[in-house]
Amino acid sequence: MNDHELAARLATRAGDLLLDVRAEFADAEVAERKAAGDKRSHDFLMTELASARPGDAVLSEEGADDPVRLRSARVWIVDPLDGTREFSELGRDDWAVHVALWQDGELVAGAVALPAQNTTFATPEVALPGAVDGPPRIVVSRTRPPAIALAVRDALGGELVEMGSAGAKVASVVQGRSDVYVHAGGQYEWDSAAPVAVARAAGLHTSRIDGSPLRYNAADPKLPDLVVCRPELAAAVLAVTTLGE
Repeated sequence: MNDHELAARLATRAGDLLLDVRAEFADAEVAERKAAGDKRSHDFLMTELASARPGDAVLSEEGADDPVRLRSARVWIVDPLDGTREFSELGRDDWAVHVALWQDGELVAGAVALPAQNTTFATPEVALPGAVDGPPRIVVSRTRPPAIALAVRDALGGELVEMGSAGAKVASVVQGRSDVYVHAGGQYEWDSAAPVAVARAAGLHTSRIDGSPLRYNAADPKLPDLVVCRPELAAAVLAVTTLGE
């Protein structure tokens, strides 16, 4: 099984496990449901990666950061449950599982599972729907859209689409449900590694908000901002986001 296939398999299977957890804890307290989802998915991914790729390092949102990854040529970057709040709200489908592989300075494989949508996007190739007529759709958080996203909306004459997890937002651009995802103000490598790998496989633009490349497996895993958008909108979006810098 190659790395692309492994990423897709693990993200999908972790998603199936999370659907089972959701059902099992349907009548439990929200905090208990969240904790069970985070732990079980993390434990599953760590066990499977240790078995399938024992020589590789892993950076997981739910695990201790082992500095051995900084000396490793291959590092799996995973978010066992992206969008814990949405997962905990029964009936919502905007949450995800992220599994990505960084090798020698680059993201080389990745998968984003959307378990409640019965969908997994995975490298090496992802189909991108054609552009949709109408104003650009900028996907934002459900609660507090970042000011930079509002600036992009105003500059492009766009409209906002509210959604939960980062993985679900990037996937919405891949799905053709939105056109632009721009974020500033706090994320980590596991929030974007797999979504960015998938977005690149679909031919989307990906960068920091200043237009610089997204770098992974850094000593500090904070990676606070990014732009993912349809390639034909990249210049217009970056004209706004770089000015905001």
